[in-house]
Amino acid sequence: MTELTFPAGFRWGTATAAYQIEGAADEDGRTPSIWDTFSRLPGRVRNGDTGDIAADHYHRMREDVALMKDLGVSDYRFSLAWPRVQPTGRGPASPKGLDFYHRLVDELLAADIRPVATLYHWDLPQELEDDGTGGRAGEGGWPRRDTAERFAEYAGLAAGALGDRIATWTTLNEPWCAAFLGYASGVHAPGRTDPAAALRAAHHLNLAHGRAVQALRAVLPASAEVSLTLNLHAVRALTDGEEDRDAARRIDALGNRIFLDPVFHGRLPEDLVRDTAGLTDWSFVRDGDLSVTAAPVDSLGINYYSPTVVAAGTCESPSPWPGAEGHVRFVPAPGPRTAMDWPVDAGGLYELLTRLRDELPGVPLLVTENGAAYDDYADPSGEVHDPERIAYLRAHLAVVHRALADGADVRGYFLWSLLDNFEWAYGYGKRFGIVHVDFASQRRTPKDSARWYADVIARGGLPPAG
Repeated sequence: MTELTFPAGFRWGTATAAYQIEGAADEDGRTPSIWDTFSRLPGRVRNGDTGDIAADHYHRMREDVALMKDLGVSDYRFSLAWPRVQPTGRGPASPKGLDFYHRLVDELLAADIRPVATLYHWDLPQELEDDGTGGRAGEGGWPRRDTAERFAEYAGLAAGALGDRIATWTTLNEPWCAAFLGYASGVHAPGRTDPAAALRAAHHLNLAHGRAVQALRAVLPASAEVSLTLNLHAVRALTDGEEDRDAARRIDALGNRIFLDPVFHGRLPEDLVRDTAGLTDWSFVRDGDLSVTAAPVDSLGINYYSPTVVAAGTCESPSPWPGAEGHVRFVPAPGPRTAMDWPVDAGGLYELLTRLRDELPGVPLLVTENGAAYDDYADPSGEVHDPERIAYLRAHLAVVHRALADGADVRGYFLWSLLDNFEWAYGYGKRFGIVHVDFASQRRTPKDSARWYADVIARGGLPPAG
């Protein structure tokens, strides 16, 4: 194998999310998010873990930026905590909440690291979730249209405060998870199981994205980059049979085109509307909405971990796939698996990048999350050896290089994640970081994969295997 060199200017980054690493859950005016509430519900998060302390990044930010500087990353993708910046989801920004991000951005710039800000990584202010029609708790959140307007207001506040130093902004991270894991299957915050509400949430997240793009453009310099990050699904039918191919079509509509079509084409997928007719008539989509959702963006972020294999059949209930329950069966993909029990298959990333090359010509792409959880531990000498993660990262970077060679306009790669963190419903039991965190002492230890990634960045590509 020869060395695989990436283009000059390729963006080598790493990524985190506020609730997963910051901690300081009730400091400096921050109010509860839906994840603060959800993690306190019995049985919802493994071991009863919460993000109250997480990786204590709020107090150890300078140490973590120094780790990134040692890695040599060009970019750091992080999220702003909405309930820290705008504690009630309404009204003015909190000066104390913004101060943390002012300091973070200044520290990054001093280290010659480009800050890449995500406005929403699932931490909706709890007050907006509770703010239902008529004041009935549990009817608010993303199924309520007003949440999209509140998000646009928050986007404008954040950009107004930080837009002089942050040149790259992402509106939403993985709206599929926010809508369908949060409101259909209930395995993520806020833990609701209402398929019709989940479909409304998906539309209102698209609308929130479009409104936020408008708000950002009104405040940011013309040179600023505005984007969206989707966890697109590399969907494969188990066989070439008609019923299995129809199952793949249904999941492609619910997992991919429900976001791609409104954002890039200003339309709803017709088959999605037909497939979900028993749940909703889509009357919540108002005249003019789809022109808002299609506000132009400068790039698209893709988060990828593993492929999705489907066949005709039935799936678990409650399902994160509204309207698919009686038509689709999910099939375990073959091959090695991570600690999340996710299959390792880099080919799915190549499939997505080349699909987007063909379907969205002229839209630059970024791999905004890619990584793997393994059962890492510090050995008696204090070292953390993670050869499986290195193999995973090498395989996925190799297919990014292949997609580039085949004409995909991929501008960067952001490794998930910098630090071991609060892994949502899995609590602290799953480790994605290239830096090990001892959560009792908060000691940081770069793993072998961190040193490997630093070498890749320094070379500008993958060394020969061997």
